[in-house]
Amino acid sequence: MSKTAGDAGLKAISAGLTDVGRKRNHNEDSFLIDEDLQLFVVADGMGGHAGGGTASRIAVETIDKELRRVRDLPDSPFKAETNLQDSPLPEFLRGAVERACLEIFKAAQDDPRLNGMGTTVISLCVRGGHALFAHVGDSRAYLVRGELIQQISEDHSLVNEQIKAGMITRDEAKHSRYKNIITRSVGFEEEVQVDVMGLVCEPNDYFVLCSDGLANLVEDKEIREVVGATTDIKDAPKRLIELANERGGDDNITVIVVKAVTA
Repeated sequence: MSKTAGDAGLKAISAGLTDVGRKRNHNEDSFLIDEDLQLFVVADGMGGHAGGGTASRIAVETIDKELRRVRDLPDSPFKAETNLQDSPLPEFLRGAVERACLEIFKAAQDDPRLNGMGTTVISLCVRGGHALFAHVGDSRAYLVRGELIQQISEDHSLVNEQIKAGMITRDEAKHSRYKNIITRSVGFEEEVQVDVMGLVCEPNDYFVLCSDGLANLVEDKEIREVVGATTDIKDAPKRLIELANERGGDDNITVIVVKAVTA
């Protein structure tokens, strides 16, 4: 899937792809590309076949619906020209993820088969020359700018807490038996704390959103190399997924690549 979206001064071109991987028999990931809103979301569901896929689907659908509702308000923040610090959009993005959390929780209460389901969420909205993120869990957002790659999101995971506490190294975390345990998820409880972040876009910035099926198997520098070598943006998600599968593909793999270009 490949999409194009416009904005004053910049436009975002994007491509996304999901793959079941080599070890799983079903895909619990979902992703969204909404070219009108310049909204991009990756969600990695958990809670079994029915639960995980349902949670991630509800998440992307609810976030899209909530942001479309905001876009259609008479005083829509999508129409406002503000600097990054004054932009109201991050809070609306946070609210959309919080709403998704409530909808997933309610669905699980209504159907015992979905009990305990939840999902990660990494979402990006490109607007007014800004990249705005809302994040829960261990799906990631990266910025690739020239020769540099930086992880924008911070993993809400047990191993990341252990790294911050000095208990294990980053290399040890890659092989930890606890590497798939997350400390926050959307929908497992009625409410969740959502991290929001923002930065000013520059032309030719790339943003990579991905589930841990990619991040656990492909190094940051390799992500930068693949993205930097891309001439057709739709090839980047495909190549990154191929890399993860070549290394075992032990989880579902979802990738969206977004590029900010001059309009």
